[in-house]
Amino acid sequence: MGTLDSKGEEHLFLKEGIERRGFQVLTINVGTRTAPAFTPDLDLRPTKVEGRDQAIASTIQRARHALAQLFARGHICGVISAGGGSGTHLATSVMKVLPLGVPKVMVSTVAAHDMAQVVGTKDITMMHSVGDLLGVNSLTGLILDRAAGAICGMVAREWQGTAGKRRIGLSMFGFITPAAEAVKERLEAHGYEVIAFHANGIGGLALEELAAEGRFDAILDLAPHELADTLKDGYCRLIGPGRLEPHPGNGIPRLVVPGGLDCAVLEFTRETVPPEYAHRKIFFYDFRSAVRLSQEETLFLAKQLGDKLNRAVSPVKVLIPLGGWSAADGPGAPLHDSALSRAFINQLRGDLRPEIAVEEVDQHINDPAFAAVAVQAMIGML
Repeated sequence: MGTLDSKGEEHLFLKEGIERRGFQVLTINVGTRTAPAFTPDLDLRPTKVEGRDQAIASTIQRARHALAQLFARGHICGVISAGGGSGTHLATSVMKVLPLGVPKVMVSTVAAHDMAQVVGTKDITMMHSVGDLLGVNSLTGLILDRAAGAICGMVAREWQGTAGKRRIGLSMFGFITPAAEAVKERLEAHGYEVIAFHANGIGGLALEELAAEGRFDAILDLAPHELADTLKDGYCRLIGPGRLEPHPGNGIPRLVVPGGLDCAVLEFTRETVPPEYAHRKIFFYDFRSAVRLSQEETLFLAKQLGDKLNRAVSPVKVLIPLGGWSAADGPGAPLHDSALSRAFINQLRGDLRPEIAVEEVDQHINDPAFAAVAVQAMIGML
């Protein structure tokens, strides 16, 4: 699938490369300018004159519908495209309609740019074209031929996942890795499959999207840390409005732990501390540093979390480790502030609906004993 008007030679090369490997190819034109360079199986170019932005937007909608229909009917098992900035935007916007696990390959001239919004929460494989895509030559031909091999290898998968186990979505991030590992090990010992998501913004949204699709039996939200980074424009700020929001019609239980809500992770070092943080508690650990949140910020997060959980349509419980919420928070740790943590707890308790239980545990989040309590609470909710 691609803009077969401006990148017709490249897509024909991809088509022939895939066919040489023994696979069938269906070609879709999403070009919006002129007639395609070769006759595609499906031509979706606009039939009326529109502005370029309008033409691209309408083509994306038509192509998403067409691709979803083709997949639902069992006619396709993967998608590949090649293009520049506009072609990448157009093709990846369409690819996102396909479910997780369906191979999606994008050969792009802009793959070395920040692809956070382009890839988003989807399993799109970005392949850098290195040279610009202006026809097929000894360099671009090498890249495109490898891309043809990649999509063929991806659709010819052999591994089959674990079937029959109940699945639990788990949020985590670096500061609570011991907690996540201990929780995962204990849940697996009880026969559950645990699927972890890094609380980097995109990971949390992927967790929510897959939960809404019915892929989990429960969520153990060990690290809603993205709320803090979003508040402070931190490293894991790419959160959307869907994080911790309810999934109507999908009543899976959610156990929430304030992992990482003690701090925001910002990109500065010991030598480059911004003046506004000079008097804050700071944990320096690489090119990033964790800053203890102020009382105002702490109370804001408590209110935000309470507001989100109050809208839940499924069972919710909050489990709070009193010994600290991250590796940087705890007795003797750089960010420890028990008074701020208590202010958060009191605010959250006061805001939550009475039926949402809040349990305090006299352990640090990374203590094995806390993992044992969290696992028992999760199993009890299930």
